[in-house]
Amino acid sequence: MPKVTNDDLDALLNILPPHIRQPLCRQEDVSELLEVVLDLGRPPEARFPHREIILSPQEVSQEDIDYVTSRISIFGDDNRAGIERTLHRISAIRNRKGRIVGLSCRVGRAVFGTIKIIEDLVQSGKSILLLGRPGIGKTTMLREAARVLADDIKKRVVIVDTSNEIAGDGDIPHPAIGHARRMQVATPTMQHAVMIEAVENHMPEVIIIDEIGTELEAQAARTIAERGVQLIGTAHGNTLDNLIINPTLSDLIGGIQAVTLGDEEAKRRRTQKTILERMSPPTFNIVVEIQDRDKVAVHPDVSQAVDSALRGQPSATETRWLDESGEIVVKREEPAKAARKAAIEKPATTENASERVLPKLYPFGINRGRLVQIAKDMHLSLELVDNLSEANLLLTSKSYYRRRPQIIRDAEVANLPIYVLRKHTSLQLRQLLATIQPTEATISSGPKSDALSLAIKEAEEATSQVLNGQEAVELNPQSSYIRRLQHLVAERNVLLSQSTGKEPNRRVKIYKEE
Repeated sequence: MPKVTNDDLDALLNILPPHIRQPLCRQEDVSELLEVVLDLGRPPEARFPHREIILSPQEVSQEDIDYVTSRISIFGDDNRAGIERTLHRISAIRNRKGRIVGLSCRVGRAVFGTIKIIEDLVQSGKSILLLGRPGIGKTTMLREAARVLADDIKKRVVIVDTSNEIAGDGDIPHPAIGHARRMQVATPTMQHAVMIEAVENHMPEVIIIDEIGTELEAQAARTIAERGVQLIGTAHGNTLDNLIINPTLSDLIGGIQAVTLGDEEAKRRRTQKTILERMSPPTFNIVVEIQDRDKVAVHPDVSQAVDSALRGQPSATETRWLDESGEIVVKREEPAKAARKAAIEKPATTENASERVLPKLYPFGINRGRLVQIAKDMHLSLELVDNLSEANLLLTSKSYYRRRPQIIRDAEVANLPIYVLRKHTSLQLRQLLATIQPTEATISSGPKSDALSLAIKEAEEATSQVLNGQEAVELNPQSSYIRRLQHLVAERNVLLSQSTGKEPNRRVKIYKEE
């Protein structure tokens, strides 16, 4: 089916004040509008795929904001509202007293034919998790999957619609979901409860869920999957790697645990004694990473993909895209071929190499010049990036972290590891670079650093130092999830450990029993 778009654009334009709507309607590419931004005391702004324009020199007034809010539904606990029987979403920004001082009026579009690239997976009956950056089209794919399964395959489909984003505002669902049924959620904190209610009360064969983001929702998803119901959902995170290091959502792909091997087994596997392994079968059988509107990367076997990732090995993947004629092109990469490719592309390294490649760092509130100089003194190749989306690690100071600025919140939403320095000193910067410096094993498996593996290796090295006579060793600050795994390393080496300090600098201390 060729792609057909239904956007009900007039319904959104009609809620805007005339002096904002009229110049917007005169734009030649108004059909490509993404959103209209109205902030109190600032000129109104329209955003398109490749440009942003000011619609009027006149600043947005409280009357303008009231004009819009009087023509839409009531805002929920998530500060989102809609226009009945459309897919448009209006999000509010409030001041400290709760008064609305800003609006983001986002165009919602139903794009029929958007799942052509993964339609065989959707129809397979297996549970599928869609990942990708915000705005890439995850919800659009969910909506179309619901319609195809309900109308073409004739399955009983129930949508758990937390913000009315999949099936639109109002009590009557948007036609874009076909004959699928929709359950609305009164407040985002109750999404997990409605998920369980859906499977217990309405006998679905398929459940559609958007934005699984909490531990309770992950547990509910597992409960649904164990009852034999097909799940199609989205989660916070752009790639499978994001889920592996996310303690809240890792259960979706089987959960991660630290396991200590015996000497012989570690030698046979050629690994360190403490390794990371998957705890249980994954909730979702297939993970689809949406890279672009018409391009996806597919992990057809999540169990195998996670196991390979934890061992630093490549896994079988598929890359799919639509060519110029609209036909699907599939490129399969088998593990052996991927390993050979990595070996060819990997720069030559030796134990005497003068430089090691570090993760891409995004310093926030840290002196870049001093960081570069210290890396040079340590013979390390340091790459600092200016864009958070390109970073493997965000580096900041304790004072900046405590203020919780937007960049820190964005990093946490993206599941990007954050390293917090207690003091902005040369010694602390040296310790940081020493901690994240890749080992030979890491280099041989690729340039990407795994924060979990590094933390486990640090704990293992600390236990060796204590067993060899050192009184105690303090590890670097980590999240509670990683600290729990480090405590397990100490316990399995018959050593004591405790967490000391306050967040975000809480760390594990390993020591012997007196």
